[in-house]
Amino acid sequence: MQVTKHKVTIIDYTLKDNDGKTLDKSSDGNFAYIHGTNSIIPGLENALEGKEPGDDLSVRIEPKDAYGERDLANIQKVPRDMFPADIDIKPDMQFQAQTQDGKPLFVKVTAVEGDEIVVDGNHPLAGVDLNFDITIVDVRDASEEEIEHGHVHNPADEDH
Repeated sequence: MQVTKHKVTIIDYTLKDNDGKTLDKSSDGNFAYIHGTNSIIPGLENALEGKEPGDDLSVRIEPKDAYGERDLANIQKVPRDMFPADIDIKPDMQFQAQTQDGKPLFVKVTAVEGDEIVVDGNHPLAGVDLNFDITIVDVRDASEEEIEHGHVHNPADEDH
């Protein structure tokens, strides 16, 4: 069976940056998604289209087909009073904020400058080429319920 729309696709992968540093890894068939539902980055979904169980591939995904380029507009200074008063704010801390239209946004503190906190709302992998080594473990039809819910169900999770 081929990887096509509405197929549950199970992969093992290693993700590295251009320097060869491992950024993420999934093995033993632990990563499953429904193909064609925007569940994974577009460049990876395109690379997996038409593949079959047992296929191995190495693919480089450019930022435009992954998490986009870094956008300086997503880096801003905000007043200290926008954060909980009982927390000592330090660089590399992460917080959940909201966009102007109410959507969740994760930001990382990059600097503390007196009463102002510099936060970066870019995805941590924005601007990074992503290098995947992938093995297609299995492909099956997604159930109607999985398609409706937008994610793969674990067969052992009877209460879902």
